[in-house]
Amino acid sequence: MGKNKLQRFAEMAAFDNVFQPRFDEIYEKSFRFRGKWNSEYFRKLNPIVLELGCGKGEYTVNLAKRFPEKNYIGVDIKGARIWKGAKYALENKIQNVAFIRTKIEFINSFFANDEISEIWLTFPDPQEKKKRAEKRLTSPRFLNYYRQLLHDNGVIHLKTDNTVLFQYTLALIRENNLEIIAATDNLYNTGFADNILSIKTFYEEQFLKQGKNIAYICFKL
Repeated sequence: MGKNKLQRFAEMAAFDNVFQPRFDEIYEKSFRFRGKWNSEYFRKLNPIVLELGCGKGEYTVNLAKRFPEKNYIGVDIKGARIWKGAKYALENKIQNVAFIRTKIEFINSFFANDEISEIWLTFPDPQEKKKRAEKRLTSPRFLNYYRQLLHDNGVIHLKTDNTVLFQYTLALIRENNLEIIAATDNLYNTGFADNILSIKTFYEEQFLKQGKNIAYICFKL
C-alpha cells in the first residue's frame, strides 16, 4: 500500500463524518445509527439519500451542497476514495453529508426499513459477463436489499456509460412491472439533464471525453 494511502487512512480515522464499522456491527446489525440517522447523527428530520459505490464522493457532496434540506450518505469500500469527499465536506462545513466504508452487500446493517428516500447508483461496475450478473447493483439480489430500505415512494437513480447495464436494468424493470419515472440512453443529447443530473463524477468526465453516451434511469420499486 502506498504511503499516500496510508496517510489518508490515518487521517480519515479522525473524520467525524466517516464510519468504518466493525465486523460485529455488520453481522449483528448493531450499528449505532441504524434507524436513528436523522435523530442522532444529522439531528434534522430530513429525507435521507444514499449514493452506493460513491467513489470520491463527488455526487454525494454536490447533492448535499445543492439540497441542504436533505441528508446524504455515500457508501464505498475504497477508503482512499472516500477520503477526498469526506475531507472536502469537513473543510467546507457541509453538515448534511456522511460516508460509510463498507461493501454494498452489507447495506441493510446500517439502515432500518423505510429509512431511505432515494438511492443513487453512479457508474457502478457493470459486471458485463453474464455469469457475474448477480453482482450488478441493479440485480434482483440488490433490488431486494434496497426494497427494505426505501419508503413507499422511494426512488432509485442509475447513471451509467455501459449499454449492457442500462439494457439489463431496463429489461428487469419492465419484466417486474416496476414504475419508470424517466429513462434515456443519451442523457446529454436529449435536453433531459438538469441541475441534478448534470453533476459529473470523475469517471463520468472521462467517459464523456471518450465520446461515450451517458444513460439514466429513475424508477420505483
